[in-house]
Parts: sequence; structure tokens; C-alpha cells
Amino acid sequence: MSTPAHVPAADSPDSPGSPGSPADPLARERSHLSASRAALRAMREDVQALDIKDVTANWVNAEVLARQIDDRVKALADLSDTPLFFGRLDYLHAPGGERAEGAEGERFYIGRRHVHDAGGDPMVIDWRAPVSQPFYRASRKDAMDIGLRRRFGYTGGDLTAYEDEHLSDPGESAITSKLLQREIERPRVGPMRDIVATIQPEQDEIVRSGLSGTVCVQGGPGTGKTAVGLHRVAYLLYAHRERLARTGTLVIGPNKSFLHYIEQVLPALGELAVRQATVDDLVAQVEVRGTDEAAAAVVKGDARMAEVLRRALYAHVSMPAEPVVVVRGSRRWRVPAYELEELVRELQDRDIRYGAAREALPQRIAHAVLVQMERAGEAPDDRVQDAVARDRAVKAAVKGMWPAVDPAKLVLRLLTEADFLAEHAAGVLDEDEQETIRWAKPVRSVRSAKWSAADAVLIDEAADLIQRTHSLGHVVLDEAQDLSPMQYRAVGRRCTTGSATVLGDLAQGTTPWATRSWEEALTHLGKREGHIEELTAGFRVPTDVIAYASRLLPHIAPGLTPVASVREHPGFFEVCAVAEPAETVAACARLLRNEGSTGLIAADARVPALAEALTAAGIAWLAPGEETTRETRLTLVPASLAKGLEYDYVVLDEPQAVVDGEPDERTGLRRLYVALTRAVSGLMVTHSAPLPAQLG
Repeated sequence: MSTPAHVPAADSPDSPGSPGSPADPLARERSHLSASRAALRAMREDVQALDIKDVTANWVNAEVLARQIDDRVKALADLSDTPLFFGRLDYLHAPGGERAEGAEGERFYIGRRHVHDAGGDPMVIDWRAPVSQPFYRASRKDAMDIGLRRRFGYTGGDLTAYEDEHLSDPGESAITSKLLQREIERPRVGPMRDIVATIQPEQDEIVRSGLSGTVCVQGGPGTGKTAVGLHRVAYLLYAHRERLARTGTLVIGPNKSFLHYIEQVLPALGELAVRQATVDDLVAQVEVRGTDEAAAAVVKGDARMAEVLRRALYAHVSMPAEPVVVVRGSRRWRVPAYELEELVRELQDRDIRYGAAREALPQRIAHAVLVQMERAGEAPDDRVQDAVARDRAVKAAVKGMWPAVDPAKLVLRLLTEADFLAEHAAGVLDEDEQETIRWAKPVRSVRSAKWSAADAVLIDEAADLIQRTHSLGHVVLDEAQDLSPMQYRAVGRRCTTGSATVLGDLAQGTTPWATRSWEEALTHLGKREGHIEELTAGFRVPTDVIAYASRLLPHIAPGLTPVASVREHPGFFEVCAVAEPAETVAACARLLRNEGSTGLIAADARVPALAEALTAAGIAWLAPGEETTRETRLTLVPASLAKGLEYDYVVLDEPQAVVDGEPDERTGLRRLYVALTRAVSGLMVTHSAPLPAQLG
């Protein structure tokens, strides 16, 4: 018989002060873990055993229900090497008021998902449930009615240790959790894992903030901002599941490698229905085959381009010179030009989408005809109005006054026709800026054009001016500091009626258009009311490493607070002078003797030579986005792709080359800051050229 998770603490053999405590209370916890796994297995088997043959009206409903059942089975998977629960809360007594969830002496095991026994009694409580919140926020100053908080230690999926904190005992001094510290510093191999067992109070406050508000999280390296953002999605799906099931959620990352790195976090928490994409994925209406010079990309990414596009689009609207004559049977109905002009101006004044106005115009003309019919004694109905709106004369008039516009063709015309661009960019872009973005050679068609990523964003903006973009319930935007204003607008269109979680670090902005302030970013996103939070406690990067990297902050982001590492161990840190790539490869071999993953980060131009040196030395390596294994734990990372990734140990090759690989020194120093802060346990810097002076 399974042991319920809410056994009264007074009756528990290992509760504080309980007589007859067993010599090994760990055995009781292991027993509960085994029973909980069995209960989860039974829950999954119950779902798998459902017979839906006779419960649906048609094959479409059957397909939908089958897919829902399949998703539920996947969500109930028991990951053998992942703890089913990681903590326990013993309530002192039944709290009053808002905290009435906890009855007297109740005990709750806190885990990644809810598990109940055959009778429906909870054995594990979802970490997102209100009753679980004290596990993250309770302290000696505010015990939140908790007598004991217990943390569990695991090796693989086996429970191996526990650690108690008696929050209600005034005589017991506060302790630093060794299990918590060990979990934070545990070596990792493979993709990013969840941090649900180690969420800190300031992180939990962000995770549990409401769905209606937009939150912007500024966080330096290792502060857990990405994990906080993903756990916030999981929490919102728990607290607002029905609403978000209708409206949808989306996680946006900087590149495919990053998305691959984080893709297992939400499934580990039982959430499978969250789409992941890059900004380029969102705006992929044309094939991107070209690239822009930095100066052109900066202008194209400027928010002023939205006004240029709006002007160019609405320049297609023209006032009528002739009346519309509609023939119905033996009668001719005439709508004069001045009345048509009034209809056009009314639609312009309403400030609705270009396409919506174009669809409304024939109905407005038809209504004017119906008014004349009624005055003549006829009694037309809606069918007559629809027929008039489809009349050939009305269609021709609408085509002349409010023609259809293809967004890609509109952008192509702006980029290739100097006069057209000059007309609509007057007073917005100066002549040099116009010259910068204009294509040197004419292009015959949209299909033959070599569109750049920035061009695709312009086309997306134009498409939204014509037809409203579908809005989601919640969007998470990670590594946001590298987005242009126009890219922010593209993301903002996807959550106009929803909210957003914006994650980034101003010090890690490495694009020429990098974000200057979060207030400005939120304005471009359309979320000016968003709340900005700052995370400054570093849980990932060792003390010595973050201290070394922070020497760059006065030169790249003077207003930011340096990250303060809360790691118990300072970590491994070494700067080595080398003569040739073979010595850098030898440093990698040395670090591979340790447990965990190793990343060799280098300036993009130096990657081919290092790849040859690794192969010559017989060291297997992976590219970013490929999952590390026990056998292959070294990843060769171009500096341009290092952002957002992390490795237990990092060898950073030639820092000055990383700086020199960027268009300007400030961007290069920011790229170097990113590369220096990818290590979780240790960093070795190898160099033959002098180090950048900013590193002291």
C-alpha cells in the first residue's frame, strides 16, 4: 500500500521530536519514492488503457482525442535518471485565510508533476501548485507556516541523501544547503536541464508573476535567466492552462543551436505543447539567400523603417475621378465621385489594416447603392448588398482606389527604385541612409531577389500593415539584447493581445544594433508597461571566472551591476601562454580528464585550424547543437555561436582574436565577455598574442 504524501507530521517516524525515529529515515523516503513511481506508472497505464472507439462522433474528433491521449501519456513519462520529487514540506498547522490549503500537520512531497495513488490522494505535488511555494520562499524571517523543509540528493534517479531545515526552530542557526550547492555545481553532459529543484526566491517571484503582465529580466551570465523564463512558461501553462491552450505559447531563441540546447527543459516538466522558433523562422515569408553589410542592416532594422513602409503602402490609395454605376435589371444606380472619396477618407481615418479597409470598401459602396434603392421605394436585403459589392463595376472601382498590394513586392520596390524610396523616406531617412539600403542592381522578381534576414523582417512588417498578425497568449524572448527595433516589432506582433517574458543581458549585445536600454526595447515590443527585474546572483559561473570577465564591464556596459557568484567553490581558472594550436589542443585533453562537458571556444576564423589540430591529435569533437555524450564531450564552438551555451569546462583560444573578429572594439569586447562566461566549473585561457588591455 502506498504511503500518502500528506501523512500528519506528528505521526511520522522521522518528524522532528517524534519518538521512536528509525535509524535510517532515508529508507522511508526511498520507499515513498518507489511507491510514487509505481503510482505514476499506474496513472500512465490508465491513460493507455482508455478505449475511445465508441466515444467520438467522427474520425476528426477521434484523431484529436487520440493525439491528446498520446500527449498525456508522454507527459506522464517517468524519466529514470530524473528525481520524481526533490523536496518535502511539513506544515505546522492549518493556516488560515489564503493559506488554507495546508491542513494541520500535513506533509507534501514537491516534484516536477502531480502524482496520485489509486484512491486519488496526492503522493507528489506539482512544484507550481500554491502549496509548493514555501519550498522556494520560506525563510526564518517568514517561515510561511513551515516547520521543516527537506531537500533530497540524488545520484541518477536514486535517492541518496536528505538535508533538513527547521524553519520554526529559533535556536537553530541558518545553514547553507550543501545539497542545493551540489546540485547547482553538478557537472552536466547534454542539453540544458531544468532548475526546478534549485529555484531561488528572487527567481521564483519572476516565475510566478501573472499572465497579464510583461516581465523583462536583465541577468548577467549564470544568473539563470533562461531557465527562469522557461519555468515561467511551465508555471503559466499550469495556472492558465485553458486560456493558453486556446491562444498558444512560443519560445523564441537566437539560433537553432540554442533552441536544441534548451528543448528538453519543458518536456522534463511535463509540458509538450510549447513551440520554439527563431525570429528568422517567424518572418520566413521569403527565402533568405543574401546578407547585408552592417551599415545596411542597422538602417533596415531601425524602427523608422516602419513609417517608410506605411507611407509606401498607403501611397497606393488614390481618390476616384469617376462615379461608380451599378446596373441592376433595368435600373442604373450611380455613386458620385465625391461620395466615393468620402468613403475612402473615412476608411483612412479609421486607421485599420490596409487589407481590412480594402475588404470593407466594396461593402461601403454597396451600402450607398442600397440607400438609393430604399429611397426609390425598393426593399433590398443583405443578399442584394452582397451582390452589389461583387458587381464588376464596384470591383473595378475598388481596384483603382484601393488596389491589392503584395508585401514582398512593396519592399522590393523600395529597395530597388530610388525615386520611390526617396518619396516615402523623405524626412525619415537621410540621403546617405537611403543609399545604404538601396540595392545596386535591379531585380526582376520577388523570387529572384537575394533577400537578407533584415529584408524578411521588413516584409513581415509590411504584411502586418496589410493583414493583422495572429497573436499568442504568451511569448518568451531570449537573448533579446541582440534584436533590432524592427525585430522587436516582429515579436511584438505575435503577442499584441498577450504578454511576454523578455530575457537578456545588455553586456552581451554583440550586434551593431544591440539594445541600448530595456525601456527602449519594451517600447518597440509594444509592451511599454512591462516590468524590469534584474538578477545579479550568479549560480553557474565560478567566482574567479566571473570576476575576471567582469573586468570588461566598465568598457562594454558601465551602468550594469557585476554578477556576484554564490558558488561555494571558486572554480578552476588559468591563463596560459602558448606557442601553437597544438598546445591549446593539449589543454583540451587535460580538461577532458574531468567529468562533464568541455567547450573549445575560438574566434570564427581560427576554428578550421583548431579542428584540424583536434583531428590530428585523435580527439573527437562536436559542433554546436550536437548533443554531447559520455564518449564525446568536447564541442568546438565559434565565438559567434557561444551565446546562451554552457559547458563544465571551457578552453578559450586567443582572446584578442575574438575581439578582432568583430567590426568594432566594443562589440568585440562584448563577444569576449560572452565567451569568457560559458564555463560552469573551470576556464583556461590560452593565448600567443597579448591579451586585450581591458582585461588588465
